[in-house]
Amino acid sequence: MIEYFITDEEGTRAIDEPMAGCWVNVTDPGSAERAWLTEDLGIDEDLVRSALDDEETSHVDYDDETGQTLVIVDCPFVEDADEAEDKKITQYDTHPLAVLFLRNLDMVVTISLKPNPLVETFSQGKVQPFDTHFRTRFLLQLFLRTSQQYLRCLRNINRQFVKSEKELRRTMRNSELVRMLGLEKSLVYFSTSLRADEATLVKINSGRVVRLYEEDKDLLDDVFIEIRQAIEMCTIYSGILNGTMDAFSNVISNNLNFVMRTLTVVTIVLAIPTIIFSFYGMNVVDLPIASTWLFPMAIAAVCVIAAIVFFRYSRVFK
Repeated sequence: MIEYFITDEEGTRAIDEPMAGCWVNVTDPGSAERAWLTEDLGIDEDLVRSALDDEETSHVDYDDETGQTLVIVDCPFVEDADEAEDKKITQYDTHPLAVLFLRNLDMVVTISLKPNPLVETFSQGKVQPFDTHFRTRFLLQLFLRTSQQYLRCLRNINRQFVKSEKELRRTMRNSELVRMLGLEKSLVYFSTSLRADEATLVKINSGRVVRLYEEDKDLLDDVFIEIRQAIEMCTIYSGILNGTMDAFSNVISNNLNFVMRTLTVVTIVLAIPTIIFSFYGMNVVDLPIASTWLFPMAIAAVCVIAAIVFFRYSRVFK
């Protein structure tokens, strides 16, 4: 799907065909739309290929021949239900959003393989001030919205983690550990993408690949603050989650050891009467009071009581 938007005295509105100063939004392009990008807009094929690569990380690319600039931004997404490990928690993934600056056509093009809610906030006029003619500001506003979305997702992950931790303290079930593992995977995706986005911002801040304007310096500083805050939050939550999972793993291991020790002691105690009665069940001569079963019963009871007292006051269960 291809959409065209332009900002004029009426605000940002959709138009029927591209023109100078407009914003072209491409979502999940087919073969015909990809051909339109390369043939009609003259976008370099390598840049289009990078923009449509789902595994592409955040970076900046510049084509000397055409003067076109490609900026990849990693954006957070809710993971698809068929890929989630547990349907009861919200897991996250990241997908690239490509921003292309076509200076010869005075256009900016965004390309995404799936509908991006962040882009929709711009097309629906929810971001103010927004002007399609100011390409650098549009890119920085997109980075700012992306960083804020990361922060919202991280807070949601933390809420799910606290809920799973309380449930795990109560039940010690494997399902809660699997849920926490899904949250840990989301944090790994976020940490990798956030650091790549920060590296892209550092490269943009140099001013060599994207032209920076004096009035956009404050916006760029805000973007750095937000994305570094997201990185710090992601690092803190990852450390807490890893430490909690290790602690609960140790608790479960200790509980298993306690159960095994208990079963071992019970086995030893029950083996004592068996050993004593085995002597009276075999052809062993000169056993005391072999004609009655009361004596071996008394010996077995005394040995069992002695074993229980020994294990009770020893360090086996301490």
